Amino acid sequence: MEDVEIYLNRFASEKQLYAELAEKLGSNAVTDKNELAGALMNVDSESKFRLYVSNEDIPNETIDEITEVFRECEKNSKFVKMEIIEDEFLNLIDDTAHLTDTSKPRSLVHRDGDLHPAVHVWIIRRRDQGIFVLLQKRSHEKKISPDCYDVSAAGHLSQGDEFRKAAVRETAEELGLKIHGSELEHIGLLESHYSEGDINDNELRSIYLYRGTVHIEDLVLQSSEVSDVCWAEIDEMLAVIDEDGFDNCIDLRELALIKKAVF
Repeated sequence: MEDVEIYLNRFASEKQLYAELAEKLGSNAVTDKNELAGALMNVDSESKFRLYVSNEDIPNETIDEITEVFRECEKNSKFVKMEIIEDEFLNLIDDTAHLTDTSKPRSLVHRDGDLHPAVHVWIIRRRDQGIFVLLQKRSHEKKISPDCYDVSAAGHLSQGDEFRKAAVRETAEELGLKIHGSELEHIGLLESHYSEGDINDNELRSIYLYRGTVHIEDLVLQSSEVSDVCWAEIDEMLAVIDEDGFDNCIDLRELALIKKAVF
């Protein structure tokens, strides 16, 4: 069975959506619902069409029209099978490390190893004993590095998003900590590559510091993302970071950026 992956972006125009269909169906003569129905009914070998629909909560009548055509053709053709998959779409990073307008379903980005944008926010506090960072313990529900200690808050940029805006949003969602973008100090950009099983996660991370006063007891953790938080002094953490019993996915390069920014 042939698998055909089609991206239906809720931000796309009718022309853009049918151009995507024409490309994936290998026919330039797909510019409306009637031509789409004709192309599908002419499929002469068993094919599975996976329709990836972006998960924004906005209407798109063309997508509704397209999915209805696929449903009808599945009923009337022994060769056409279809599946609708709602997914977050991410913009991709090009070869020059610039954010592009090209977007792709998150699950496929992680499958194919496409370079995509992410943000890391390190919450720090300075004490006489040293520089402390707030670590989050990742939820056991996470597909990547479950139950591991990690950066204070992190996340992807949804399509059309901006780095600093995403950093503010992720900090609020994961920790219940509302901050202003101007309170974030940008300390660097890093590429990160992670592979495990069928996951190939390649990110361009924008790294931020937050130096405001934070009390752990006031935080509201997003249970699906974060199971716990704690403070750790950087040098003490570095001394045990490779030891058994301290499961973590902390990037040492980011700790070096923190120390450079603080000292």
